[in-house]
Amino acid sequence: QVQLVESGGGLVQAGGSLRLSCAASGRTFRYGTMGWFRQAPGKEREFVAAVNWSGGNTAFADSVKGRFAISRDNAKNTVYLQMNSLNAEDTAVYYCAADAAPLGTATMFEAAYDYWGQGTLVTVSS
Repeated sequence: QVQLVESGGGLVQAGGSLRLSCAASGRTFRYGTMGWFRQAPGKEREFVAAVNWSGGNTAFADSVKGRFAISRDNAKNTVYLQMNSLNAEDTAVYYCAADAAPLGTATMFEAAYDYWGQGTLVTVSS
């Protein structure tokens, strides 16, 4: 059974940082794109960041560019989201997603992702 398990969420003050992790089990995503999405209260889920299999291709939502970084450790089947300069608008449940298809590019489209985690809550206090 494939599982994506997010961790690292929590409460942080505005201007602070958090690092989210997403560990995959049940199969390797060494050659698949992995991404992060988020859903704020009362809003639809939105794209945050993605990284291709090699780490050489990344994509970010405009709202997080320059503040967030995405990386992966294929040996650990894990993807990370480093979030800096957090503000109240970053408050959301953050979801990890993985594309089972190999060698794709970093994509913002939800339909490209085959597996999803349960989410981890990030709350930024102002």
